Amino acid sequence: MHEALEKWFGFSSLRPLQQEAIDAALLGRDALVVLPTGGGKSLCYQLPPLVLDRLTVVVSPLIALMQDQVDGLRLNGVPAAAAHGNLTPAERQQLRDLVESGELRILFVAPERLFREDFLRWLGARDVAAIAIDEAHCISQWGHDFRPEYRRLAELRERFPGVPVQAFTATATPRVRDDIRRQLALRDPVEIVGTFDRSELTYRVLPRQSLVDQVAEAIGRHRDAATIVYCISRKDTETLSTRLNARGIRAEPYHAGLPAEVRSRLSADFRAERLHVVCATVAFGMGIDRSDVRLVVHAAMPKSIEHYQQETGRAGRDGLPSECLLLYSGADAARWRLLIERAGAEGDQDPEVARAQLDLLYHMQRFAGRARCRHRTLSEYFGQDYPEPNCGACDVCLDELEQVPDGLVIAQKILSAIARTGQRFGQSYIVEVLRGSKSEKVRSRGHDRIPTFGLLREQTAMRLGNFIDQLIDDGVLVRTDGDYPVLQLNDGAKEVLRGEREVVLRTPKGDLAQRPRRRRRAGRDAGEPARELTSPEQERFERMRGLRRELAGELGVPPYVVFSDATLVELARQRPTTRAAMLAVKGVGPKKFESFGERFLTLLAE
Repeated sequence: MHEALEKWFGFSSLRPLQQEAIDAALLGRDALVVLPTGGGKSLCYQLPPLVLDRLTVVVSPLIALMQDQVDGLRLNGVPAAAAHGNLTPAERQQLRDLVESGELRILFVAPERLFREDFLRWLGARDVAAIAIDEAHCISQWGHDFRPEYRRLAELRERFPGVPVQAFTATATPRVRDDIRRQLALRDPVEIVGTFDRSELTYRVLPRQSLVDQVAEAIGRHRDAATIVYCISRKDTETLSTRLNARGIRAEPYHAGLPAEVRSRLSADFRAERLHVVCATVAFGMGIDRSDVRLVVHAAMPKSIEHYQQETGRAGRDGLPSECLLLYSGADAARWRLLIERAGAEGDQDPEVARAQLDLLYHMQRFAGRARCRHRTLSEYFGQDYPEPNCGACDVCLDELEQVPDGLVIAQKILSAIARTGQRFGQSYIVEVLRGSKSEKVRSRGHDRIPTFGLLREQTAMRLGNFIDQLIDDGVLVRTDGDYPVLQLNDGAKEVLRGEREVVLRTPKGDLAQRPRRRRRAGRDAGEPARELTSPEQERFERMRGLRRELAGELGVPPYVVFSDATLVELARQRPTTRAAMLAVKGVGPKKFESFGERFLTLLAE
């Protein structure tokens, strides 16, 4: 196994949980493997067929996901292919040649093609050692990305009764893991669950006050590195990218409404490092393993913690420190709730699935609204303890939030204004009343004469809106559903108005640009490199990035397939001068050295 690991992938050792997952595959056991993004789960189904010298079939939901893996494997010399409808004639011929020669070891296929009767008959004539289900959470309606076609995968047990099935996913709560085991009819599976905490990521959750300013400021902290900005709607992606371009930041929108050729071009430009900033809906990023995604911004709250974990997981996949910024408003939850309920009412999804999605939304809203260690909250959501008293890598533990003086008094003024206006108005109107607006609608209703009029005029509208969001998250205020949500009091609000319940309101301290860098965690390196690159090392790194782009263009693959940023960092530090020294760097295997190792040695020598 270790000889194959060194030969095909250039690694000298496995991570502990990878070892267990690969052992299960080599022993022909069913398995459920849950490793977070960046945890190396792909290797767990890529290495066994090379050791066993037999075929593994990998079921994957997206063509982009398959093709990127095939490109990377072939660059390592691995006989791999994908079967899907977008293959070129040359790729189809290559697949046929690999099959006829008996060399094919890894075959990726989408579930839709897999269940074509002619394909199943063809596959039944092959010597299949294992079936690997990637993105296995798609089989569960309790998960965040349920796909009905995945439910048919249990039929593989009947068609291939003696073939072990191994399920892989990056995000699964205990409930989803139970559902995966049941839906796939796994037999006495080896269950391997990694640590969900991504220690190299710094999480920040800020009130959305001036979206373009906040996004531009964050991008400025990660110049010349990849950024993905997630938006809820297509219109949001286009508006935000236009406004960022007006600030001198080249950004492109990406959503399902664009022509296929435009989406393909944008995806290729991003992967080839010709484009650094993409404003996208959630479909973007699946299967795109660009190594230098240093910033993931959510311009609005996602609809589940699973979505958040998966999307933020596209940052720092090489283990280098990266930032995840969530810009949050309480209105986001109302917007998602409306979309989910509308889909259920129109018959687009099962009512039980809609209820499950609303439950996931509730947990996401609590994550965004609570000032509690982000790493701890995420770990506990996925059923794991978090031992660190201070993560040193989130806005709460970095002490970037401060308690607002007189929070109880401010809360009482807000609640009183809602009560005195009859609990019939939405957030923006209540903010107008509290700030003393002389607008016609306020005066015509006589709300300029109530005792709470203008009581909080010193607060900005954005800050007041965020205080209202915090009161909703704290359970002392209710925002109704529907197209025109209004604010209403509950029993908790009455306790606050009587002074019987404490209220804590928080606000960010100053500008992010002035805030401290992440601290190392006590007793561990938190996934950070040993030290920052020196100026000469940084120059070597940038020169090698240029060579990597050049090679990727020649080979027709994304740059990260050549070498990851983590490998380039080690090459910049160690500056190898011989073949043996370069092969000792993690991520440099014999096949890659044979293909382009000498060009890197020449560059480093210069």
